[in-house]
Amino acid sequence: MRKIRMIDVNVFVVKYIFHLRFKVASLTRKSKIMNKIISKIVFDGDRTFFIPSNKSMKHVETIEVNQKIDTCEMIVMPSDLIKEMIKKADDIVIMDKCLCRSSTNCEDYPQDLGCIFLGKTTHKISRNFCRDATQKEAIEHIDKCNQAGLMHIIGKNKMDTLWMNVRPGDELLTICNCCPCCCLWKVYPCLSDQIQADFFKLDTLSVECDNNKCIKCLQCIDVCFGKAISLVDDKIVIDDNCIGCGQCSGRCPVNAINISYEHDDIISKLEEVVKI
Repeated sequence: MRKIRMIDVNVFVVKYIFHLRFKVASLTRKSKIMNKIISKIVFDGDRTFFIPSNKSMKHVETIEVNQKIDTCEMIVMPSDLIKEMIKKADDIVIMDKCLCRSSTNCEDYPQDLGCIFLGKTTHKISRNFCRDATQKEAIEHIDKCNQAGLMHIIGKNKMDTLWMNVRPGDELLTICNCCPCCCLWKVYPCLSDQIQADFFKLDTLSVECDNNKCIKCLQCIDVCFGKAISLVDDKIVIDDNCIGCGQCSGRCPVNAINISYEHDDIISKLEEVVKI
């Protein structure tokens, strides 16, 4: 009989309390005491970046017929930042399932595209829930997630050391592959300003809506992680709460929302808090 580990208990419990995540997160706004407790226990020392999927980056170019086409530079996608981090890692595991999607029995996105973890602390994660991976396998996993339309959240997350019961946290880098319906981090707007301050949008990424194309289907409002999109005077407005998750662009049926991006060096920022 297999020995029961703490992670077995935690996974079992998470599935039954996952629906309470918004209520728990909202406590950090309603109570200064709860905010202090939850911040210390769950988020202390975190640094997390939102990275849109490649599918949400829509590049459309018009070329005149019979004109010479010059060789262009390779387009750098946000997910290339993740691949750069993977190439730096010697210790890599891929989770067999996404804890969020399996907890909600998601039917819209693959449950088997789980998180990737990098760093020496991965040696302490139970292999009943993950598998060792090469850099090539991890990069291929990211490509599959992009094809599925999953956005990425990368960073140091203390919460992962808690539910997996592993230490130290400064040698564990989390790469989440998130859907717009089940992801834990949909709670982001409910979290206190203090906790939100440790979540970052890519500095060089901007999101804009072309209201001349927009058909006012409002799907972008439904999927926005930051609750940054609203309809004002019959126009879609994206405010400063945008975290650059890219879900709006990926969902827009008429390509009215555009994301522009230039290469952003988040690697050095991550390496300040995590050793891989």
